[in-house]
Amino acid sequence: MSQDTLSDVLRGVRLRGAVFFNISAQSDWAAEAPSAKELAPMLMRGVDHVIEYHAVAQGSCWAGIPGGPSVQLSAGDVVMFPHGDAHVVSSAPGLRGSGDFSWFPGVEGAGRLPLRVDYNGNNVLLPPAGTAADGADVNIVCGFLGLDLQPFNPLIDALPRLLHLRASEDGAWIAKFTQQAVAESHAQRAGGEAMLARMSEMMFVDAVRRYADQLPTQSAGWLAGLRDRFVGRALALMHEHPAKEWTVEELGRHAGLSRSALHDRFVQLVGVAPMQYLAQWRMQAAARMLLETRATVAAIALDVGYDSEAAFARAFKRMVGKPPGVWRRERDAAAAPE
Repeated sequence: MSQDTLSDVLRGVRLRGAVFFNISAQSDWAAEAPSAKELAPMLMRGVDHVIEYHAVAQGSCWAGIPGGPSVQLSAGDVVMFPHGDAHVVSSAPGLRGSGDFSWFPGVEGAGRLPLRVDYNGNNVLLPPAGTAADGADVNIVCGFLGLDLQPFNPLIDALPRLLHLRASEDGAWIAKFTQQAVAESHAQRAGGEAMLARMSEMMFVDAVRRYADQLPTQSAGWLAGLRDRFVGRALALMHEHPAKEWTVEELGRHAGLSRSALHDRFVQLVGVAPMQYLAQWRMQAAARMLLETRATVAAIALDVGYDSEAAFARAFKRMVGKPPGVWRRERDAAAAPE
């Protein structure tokens, strides 16, 4: 492909990482996390979706979604919850935490991260960062990846609710990530937060690639479309030149299929028609420009393939529910520090 479509989507949805907790635990313990809808406004400003992950540096534990899937984790493993489900990490399957999240809102302004949290049975302690976890059965680094769901994020729906990365399946990469994360959280060195955030983003990209590589041949979804020779080429072309006046016939010619064959194959794998996908991706590209630049709405409209500001504004409002100027101001206000 002439364009790395996955990288383009990750830039478009503004993936960014942060590490907040270094958890040590012993005895029969359970740590419960609320859903992404509750977490996002408490932990990362200007983010409408949060993916939480847990990297086990020492010991073993269980992680799962109440009433849903669960897995056992060993040292070096990572588990993440792409859809933002409420979940539990515990010493044994089936345990539940207290559900008291009153201390979460203070995390963002708590100073240098990650914060140290100790679980001893049902007792939760917040000792000073950098102190040793004497007698702990398990040590876990918990982080968060923020990204945009609106106007359009094709990746999240293509991922499972629980994604388990085994250290043994990845050579030394995941194990080194967990070791480095713990070392940085203990050392509290300058630049540690930024380094852990970038490592978190790398780990997420690697997890998505590994998941895509393991998909069965007959799978459907955006990642399956990305892997497909013909649909993947059409996706790459639309991402490389989103403002171009594409037709399904022209995309098919570049991809090596007839118009009808490409349309049917695209719908079967991605779930929407090619032109619908293009319109949705244009809105996401526009949203990124609205948030990351001071370009006028008229200039952004031209950049994403609209002949007029009015036509673009109508399309944006249909998809997002608000005119682009109003949406930009509201998102800027939500991201501004208090």
